[in-house]
Amino acid sequence: MRYLLTLAFEGSVFCGWQVQPNGYSVQKALCEAAEKIFSKKTAITGCSRTDSGVHAKKFCCHFDAETNISCERLPFAFNNNLPKEISVSECTAVAPDFHARYSCKGKKYVYRILNSPHTDPFEEGRAMWFKYPLNIDAMNMAAADIIGEHDFSAFCAAGATVADKVRTVKSCEVLKKDNIVEISVSANGFLYNMVRIIAGTLIDVGTGRIAREDIKKIIFSKDRALAGVTAPAHGLYLSDVYY
Repeated sequence: MRYLLTLAFEGSVFCGWQVQPNGYSVQKALCEAAEKIFSKKTAITGCSRTDSGVHAKKFCCHFDAETNISCERLPFAFNNNLPKEISVSECTAVAPDFHARYSCKGKKYVYRILNSPHTDPFEEGRAMWFKYPLNIDAMNMAAADIIGEHDFSAFCAAGATVADKVRTVKSCEVLKKDNIVEISVSANGFLYNMVRIIAGTLIDVGTGRIAREDIKKIIFSKDRALAGVTAPAHGLYLSDVYY
């Protein structure tokens, strides 16, 4: 039987989703839990890779197993064997050809910014601290120009090996509540560091370093050097996965 797990994780203590030779990953933690539950090594495939320090409010992965444990009980079985930074909320039986990554129709990411003159210990490692004022209206107008089907080479980390850099951004907006700014981006797919570069670019728009009207020019240029810096990993959250 093939199963789909839905989980959340606080990424500060992990080297990302993918198993790495020199760090502890979310995937490794789940595989270790699965081996204890099913008494055999179990391959687990995620919907996406995440960098070290990135968080997920919703992450999906699939695995194959032969078990008498019901779907309703499997989240409890996993959580009893996982570190506190990971929590499985749901398990669903899926078709044998379902794939957590390739069956995915899109994802939503949220980038969180603590926009305050002072740090907040409760946001340490969970939001980027930016102490200067941000023009949220200008950021939103710039974000609207990111929506649509574009070649996002300018918003892709240098050295990325993927050939096709065309993606369709379905929504991009900036919201501020109290001193927290959230940049939400949903798309049919993302390039390496795409959301973090979008966040860095919109922050530059918010300070006036990049003109709001220049976003279209940056996209058209396909030049990474014209976009903003890559915002730190710890402000990024995978917020939703669509199938």
